[in-house]
Amino acid sequence: MEKPAAPGSRSGPWVTLFLCGDVMTGRGIDQILPFPCDPVIHEPFMQSALGYVELAEVAHGRIPTPVEFPYVWGDAIGILDFMAPDVRVVNLETAVTRSNDYWRDKGINYRMSPENIPCIVSAGISCCSLANNHVLDWGYPGLLDTIETLKAAGIRIAGAGPGLREAAEPAILDANGKGRVLVFSFGTETSGILPEWQAAPGRPGVNLLPDLSGKTVQAIGEQVSRVRRHDDIVVTSIHWGGNWGYAIPPQHREFARGLVDRAGVDVVHGHSSHHVLGIEVYNRRIILYGCGDFINDYEGIGGYGRYRGDIGLMYFPSIDHSQGRVEQMRMFPTQIHRFSVRRAPHADALWLKDVLSRESNMPGASISIDENDVLTLDFNSGE
Repeated sequence: MEKPAAPGSRSGPWVTLFLCGDVMTGRGIDQILPFPCDPVIHEPFMQSALGYVELAEVAHGRIPTPVEFPYVWGDAIGILDFMAPDVRVVNLETAVTRSNDYWRDKGINYRMSPENIPCIVSAGISCCSLANNHVLDWGYPGLLDTIETLKAAGIRIAGAGPGLREAAEPAILDANGKGRVLVFSFGTETSGILPEWQAAPGRPGVNLLPDLSGKTVQAIGEQVSRVRRHDDIVVTSIHWGGNWGYAIPPQHREFARGLVDRAGVDVVHGHSSHHVLGIEVYNRRIILYGCGDFINDYEGIGGYGRYRGDIGLMYFPSIDHSQGRVEQMRMFPTQIHRFSVRRAPHADALWLKDVLSRESNMPGASISIDENDVLTLDFNSGE
């Protein structure tokens, strides 16, 4: 049953961001949109992207096709309209291309046709992080098509480019006259990014981190300092780690804290995990170690059920841009149903609150849930 959106709390000087986990609009999602690619795919157990549509329909009923472009965002559109975030950042985990030059021996290859880009535009996305393990699924032509299509649609990108310099550049976003948001996008091999996908001078690719060492933190800090103005908000969007499990690798925790302490980062936007991971509040900065999946075509696929990969979150951190401190963060639990994002049922929202309360490290803060099943991270008085 659809629930009304909860009252907003965004106030004047704060900059509010929208962040979420992986947005995968390729393969089965692409097939239900108005202008799908050829459904042929090159997977060991599935040769047609339409097979993923069939799995979802077996699980939850027929999806009348073609759907309208906003369909896959479902209830998220109304939440975004109501919350009116200043900047909207997602990890786009698919190539936007009709290229047939798929990456051999990779096993999984996601693509959405460029003609379906209004699907991304319909949610008002400001920036797509591209340093992930699927943006080169359809080769260098597919990556270049993706970049060209997003730019033509007025969507900024970070984390991939036609060469090393472009792949490392941040997206610089205006926050409705309140200042700027800088989005730096990085990936690691632990997320499944192939080492040969690393951008190089004159070679397209992604912004792949060499490691998570203090030296790498220092290099990122130097890059941030060259671009940052005193009241900019700095976001690092990082594709890292495995798909399942709540444990945060110690090197992730150390690296994220180093970004805050030594690189001037205000928000760490982590993704790659197929389910929501714990949150850390560190020096009044937000670290999202893994935001889970937000849009995908995995519906009807079994396995790992206890992690509830169908349940996601819309994160809305509100930040005092003069200090970079998070003042509050509202989170809307969601569920993928028939390839569309819906408000999660009450029981699932409660379950997610319990998971976050158990798995998060939030000194001086706590998570509450209201009558509309909206989660809020607030700071205790005096913090």
